[in-house]
Amino acid sequence: MDSKTAKKDKKDLRQGYTTGACATAATKAALTALITGEPQYEATIYLPVKKFATFQMESCDLRAGAAEAGTIKDAGDDPDATHQALIKSEVSWNKEDGIMIDGGIGVGRVTKEGLPVAVGEAAINPVPRKMIHETANEVLASFGIKKGIKIVISVPDGEEIAKKTLNGRLGILGGISILGTRGIVIPFSSAAYKASIVQAISVARACGCRHLVITTGGRSEKYGIKEYPSLPEEAFIEMGDFVGFTLKECKRQGIEKISMVGMMGKFSKVAQGVMMVHSKSAPIDFGFLASVAERAGATEEILKQVREANTASQVGDLMATHGISAFFEELCLSCCRNALKEAKGGLTVSTSLYTLKGERLGKAEQHDIN
Repeated sequence: MDSKTAKKDKKDLRQGYTTGACATAATKAALTALITGEPQYEATIYLPVKKFATFQMESCDLRAGAAEAGTIKDAGDDPDATHQALIKSEVSWNKEDGIMIDGGIGVGRVTKEGLPVAVGEAAINPVPRKMIHETANEVLASFGIKKGIKIVISVPDGEEIAKKTLNGRLGILGGISILGTRGIVIPFSSAAYKASIVQAISVARACGCRHLVITTGGRSEKYGIKEYPSLPEEAFIEMGDFVGFTLKECKRQGIEKISMVGMMGKFSKVAQGVMMVHSKSAPIDFGFLASVAERAGATEEILKQVREANTASQVGDLMATHGISAFFEELCLSCCRNALKEAKGGLTVSTSLYTLKGERLGKAEQHDIN
């Protein structure tokens, strides 16, 4: 596949809607039904991205003093855990003035500091909460009603869906979060992943963590947990491919020590100074790996094999087979130096390099830019 085709494919991916947008639309339908006494099977809302969107309701039920509507979340072509989830809103009259918003079944409760929602509150983030509040206010005003209402957002399968997310580690228990700052879901959006990294670091910091272990994925995180068993679960952050972003965010939030745990493929790029380690971001520089191997004492014959290698893992296997352990220490040290350079110093960085099977190949630590 050439680059033009890849770009075209990404451009053609279908956008979806956030749980926040779905909850807002369901609220509008339920509130309108409550006021008019007629079920509503469609609701149009104004999204934060400054455009209107119309949602179809899967159900709309009326009962004494309350109405409930539900819509199926369509995440478009994004591999979202909440895709096809039923998002419901029950609206009822309230004796107290104003608009009260809460979470019901399948919407998590916040139990740890560091999130944008206070401990004890339903995990409905500030932007969706504002969307729901403003939309409900508009509906009430359009009918000239000044009575108080209570809105309860629920997700029947939310507790099960939450098992596929990091909510438990973040201290969001009992279900999913109602999220979304734009109202729309952009397929494979890096912004969403970065937001989850920021949130995870915030929770870790609020829990008193000053030493974080950042990993490129689930497997390397498992090895990190084994290497640092005394650290709490909040201290382990999956940064994915966003090495540079995570390092800077850790520094910004006052983290004092960062331990990077990963494998040859992506950490060979970090050692080169590449801080976005997606497979398409930058090629492995085998000339660079050969120079590291040379410093570690590899023979000319081995250096030739390094330069002709196809993958970084192949180079790692070659070094391990010939017992050139200094290669891995050199590579780890280079990762530390580049990480400190990226973060502009002021913290301690260590790097641990593992095989796919979980054998540690090498480790290095550096306290600041020298």
